[in-house]
Amino acid sequence: MSNTAPVGRNSSPSPTATVLVGWVLESPGRGTLSLICTCLFTIFFCTWVVIHPRVYKRRLIRALHKLALFLKTIIAPELVAVEGLQEWSQAKKVVKECTEYTGGHLKLVHAFYIGMLALRYRTPRGERVLWPNQYIWLLEQGLIDWKDHADWGLSEETIRDKSNADSAVKLAALCQVSWFVAQSIMRAVHSLPLSQLETMTLSYIPLFIVTYLFWWLKPKDVKTSSIVELPDMLPDQKTVFESMAVSSSFDDEGIGRQDSLWNIWYLTPRLFEKEAKDKALQESKAIQGARGLQRARPLDDAKVLQIAEPKSKTETEVGKNMNEGHDELRVTPKPDGIVVSHWDPEVYRSKIWPAICLFGASFGGLHLISWNAVFPTFIERWLWRAAALTSTFSLLIFMHFEKVVFRWGGPLIVISLLTPALYLISRIVIVGGVIAAFRASDPAVYDTYVVSTYWIHVL
Repeated sequence: MSNTAPVGRNSSPSPTATVLVGWVLESPGRGTLSLICTCLFTIFFCTWVVIHPRVYKRRLIRALHKLALFLKTIIAPELVAVEGLQEWSQAKKVVKECTEYTGGHLKLVHAFYIGMLALRYRTPRGERVLWPNQYIWLLEQGLIDWKDHADWGLSEETIRDKSNADSAVKLAALCQVSWFVAQSIMRAVHSLPLSQLETMTLSYIPLFIVTYLFWWLKPKDVKTSSIVELPDMLPDQKTVFESMAVSSSFDDEGIGRQDSLWNIWYLTPRLFEKEAKDKALQESKAIQGARGLQRARPLDDAKVLQIAEPKSKTETEVGKNMNEGHDELRVTPKPDGIVVSHWDPEVYRSKIWPAICLFGASFGGLHLISWNAVFPTFIERWLWRAAALTSTFSLLIFMHFEKVVFRWGGPLIVISLLTPALYLISRIVIVGGVIAAFRASDPAVYDTYVVSTYWIHVL
């Protein structure tokens, strides 16, 4: 039952109405249940359409990964939108690098398909992922030919057959979003307030649209990967090919963390991360090589003295390698810690990155639509305002850092790790404010407007 009588009517709200209302039954206007169902349906339906999971062989892992993507999109849609941008950027690079060897026939849909771990090759232990950089390398070396791409499951017809994207579902999602936005605009025109839940729903929509545009050509819900037979390679070629693997965590050989459920939460490793690791390894080798040369030179001078202090085992091995002309110093870079985020350097250093950051922060910013909304208490109103501002600025600061690693490294590292924590807290406060607001809402939230006159003008 409502706490006050005239609510949900087809009229403008009374300017003297000061009594807040709780749960409102369905009426000629709208009630609490219909309002909640409409908003949640819009959020969940659009989220389910937007997410494009990678390929997993096991049905359980595939379902859990899709659920994990769904939850991440609900909690932090801005970061999923940026991830969509990075995947699109990587796919564009793959297309560009393959143009010379495919005559321009490898398109974005192929690059997305390879990038979502859909190509695998057999090994004695099981199957391994064939990463985009490995595929490019095989083309460059002339070990495979694009004319045989259909045998590798890379024909557009095969990929689209595997994709479970439904045009009718896409159209339904577009209609639902359009209707919701139009309804919100009409309420604003009639000076009718939006509920906090409606404000939060509106905040999702721009990010949903942008994410979906980036993944427009990406296959959706592919259940089976394409198993290929690698061409014959020389031992050195085989070594180079295997060293190019971006990660072994997604292989299916029953080794290490490959069967771990934690993998469902991880982002698909990107090529720039592999390039960054290889660069760090080369720099580490160069440093160790320089140190080895410095240690080896005194050994030559020591022949004159014939007397020298005993060398450590490490020094002896380094000197031996250097004397033999080997560059195979086994150098392992220091552990980098847990990587919280890592943006694509080309995107991060581009001129559009500031605009990307501002657009990402729009999710928190759009919550400020309810800045003057009616809340059950004064404290809850300011908690909402503070949470919306914190969500906006914490994300802007977080996206300022190209790479965030969970380790001690000074004040900047503390700030980079503190901002996502503040963001998460602000999201919890906002969701809590949405739920709590229904216990005492502005009666005008349930008032509706008459649309018949507008239909006349349209016709």
